[in-house]
Amino acid sequence: MKQYLLSVYQPEGDAPPGVIEDVTRDLDALNREMKAAGAWVFAAGLHPPSTATVVRLKDGDVLTTDGPFAEGKEHLGGFTIVKAPDLDAALEWGRKLTVATTLPVEVRPFQGEAED
Repeated sequence: MKQYLLSVYQPEGDAPPGVIEDVTRDLDALNREMKAAGAWVFAAGLHPPSTATVVRLKDGDVLTTDGPFAEGKEHLGGFTIVKAPDLDAALEWGRKLTVATTLPVEVRPFQGEAED
Protein backbone atom coordinates (compact mmCIF):
# COMPACT_ATOMS: atom_id res chain seq x y z
CA MET A 1 0.00 0.00 0.00
CA LYS A 2 1.23 3.46 -0.86
CA GLN A 3 0.68 6.53 1.31
CA TYR A 4 -0.88 9.72 0.00
CA LEU A 5 -1.22 13.21 1.46
CA LEU A 6 -4.67 14.74 1.08
CA SER A 7 -4.19 18.48 1.63
CA VAL A 8 -7.28 20.55 2.36
CA TYR A 9 -7.12 24.16 1.19
CA GLN A 10 -9.43 26.72 2.72
CA PRO A 11 -10.08 30.39 2.04
CA GLU A 12 -8.98 33.11 4.44
CA GLY A 13 -11.55 34.17 7.01
CA ASP A 14 -14.18 32.52 9.13
CA ALA A 15 -16.69 29.99 7.81
CA PRO A 16 -20.31 31.10 7.57
CA PRO A 17 -22.46 30.26 10.63
CA GLY A 18 -23.63 26.66 10.77
CA VAL A 19 -21.11 25.38 8.23
CA ILE A 20 -18.52 24.15 10.75
CA GLU A 21 -21.05 21.92 12.50
CA ASP A 22 -22.03 20.21 9.22
CA VAL A 23 -18.41 19.83 8.09
CA THR A 24 -17.36 18.42 11.47
CA ARG A 25 -20.17 15.85 11.37
CA ASP A 26 -19.37 14.80 7.79
CA LEU A 27 -15.62 14.72 8.44
CA ASP A 28 -16.07 12.55 11.55
CA ALA A 29 -18.15 10.11 9.48
CA LEU A 30 -15.52 10.03 6.72
CA ASN A 31 -12.70 9.45 9.23
CA ARG A 32 -14.67 6.51 10.67
CA GLU A 33 -15.13 5.13 7.12
CA MET A 34 -11.40 5.49 6.37
CA LYS A 35 -10.48 3.75 9.64
CA ALA A 36 -12.92 0.90 8.98
CA ALA A 37 -11.41 0.45 5.49
CA GLY A 38 -7.85 0.43 6.87
CA ALA A 39 -6.96 3.51 4.81
CA TRP A 40 -6.65 6.12 7.59
CA VAL A 41 -3.12 6.86 8.83
CA PHE A 42 -3.34 10.35 10.38
CA ALA A 43 -5.36 13.54 10.05
CA ALA A 44 -5.21 17.00 11.60
CA GLY A 45 -6.52 20.50 11.20
CA LEU A 46 -4.19 23.47 11.45
CA HIS A 47 -4.41 26.83 13.19
CA PRO A 48 -4.62 29.88 10.88
CA PRO A 49 -1.55 31.03 8.92
CA SER A 50 -1.09 33.94 11.34
CA THR A 51 0.18 31.39 13.88
CA ALA A 52 2.89 30.08 11.53
CA THR A 53 6.62 30.62 11.91
CA VAL A 54 8.89 30.12 8.91
CA VAL A 55 12.43 28.85 9.51
CA ARG A 56 14.88 29.38 6.65
CA LEU A 57 18.59 29.37 5.89
CA LYS A 58 20.02 32.62 4.53
CA ASP A 59 23.75 33.23 4.05
CA GLY A 60 24.60 30.46 6.52
CA ASP A 61 22.29 31.80 9.24
CA VAL A 62 19.00 30.25 10.30
CA LEU A 63 16.31 32.92 10.47
CA THR A 64 12.77 32.72 11.80
CA THR A 65 9.93 34.90 10.53
CA ASP A 66 6.40 35.20 11.86
CA GLY A 67 3.58 34.34 9.51
CA PRO A 68 3.30 32.20 6.40
CA PHE A 69 6.01 31.96 3.76
CA ALA A 70 3.63 33.04 1.01
CA GLU A 71 0.49 35.10 1.16
CA GLY A 72 -2.56 33.89 -0.67
CA LYS A 73 -6.32 33.74 -0.68
CA GLU A 74 -6.20 30.07 0.34
CA HIS A 75 -4.03 28.26 2.83
CA LEU A 76 -3.40 24.74 4.03
CA GLY A 77 -6.13 24.21 6.60
CA GLY A 78 -5.61 20.56 7.37
CA PHE A 79 -4.54 17.23 5.97
CA THR A 80 -5.16 13.52 6.00
CA ILE A 81 -2.67 10.78 5.24
CA VAL A 82 -4.17 7.63 3.75
CA LYS A 83 -2.93 4.23 2.61
CA ALA A 84 -4.25 3.23 -0.80
CA PRO A 85 -3.32 0.57 -3.35
CA ASP A 86 -3.08 3.13 -6.16
CA LEU A 87 -3.74 6.72 -7.20
CA ASP A 88 -7.34 5.98 -8.23
CA ALA A 89 -8.16 4.72 -4.73
CA ALA A 90 -6.43 7.76 -3.16
CA LEU A 91 -8.38 10.08 -5.48
CA GLU A 92 -11.62 8.45 -4.32
CA TRP A 93 -10.70 9.30 -0.70
CA GLY A 94 -9.85 12.83 -1.90
CA ARG A 95 -13.24 13.07 -3.59
CA LYS A 96 -14.99 12.02 -0.39
CA LEU A 97 -12.89 14.48 1.63
CA THR A 98 -13.77 17.39 -0.64
CA VAL A 99 -17.48 16.48 -0.35
CA ALA A 100 -17.20 16.33 3.47
CA THR A 101 -15.28 19.59 3.82
CA THR A 102 -16.71 21.43 0.76
CA LEU A 103 -13.11 22.57 0.12
CA PRO A 104 -10.48 21.79 -2.55
CA VAL A 105 -8.28 18.78 -1.77
CA GLU A 106 -4.88 18.10 -3.33
CA VAL A 107 -3.90 14.40 -3.53
CA ARG A 108 -0.19 13.69 -3.70
CA PRO A 109 1.91 10.52 -3.20
CA PHE A 110 4.85 10.55 -0.83
CA GLN A 111 8.26 10.24 -2.46
CA GLY A 112 9.23 6.63 -2.84
CA GLU A 113 5.54 5.83 -3.04
CA ALA A 114 5.05 6.77 -6.71
CA GLU A 115 3.06 4.62 -9.09
CA ASP A 116 5.00 1.77 -10.65
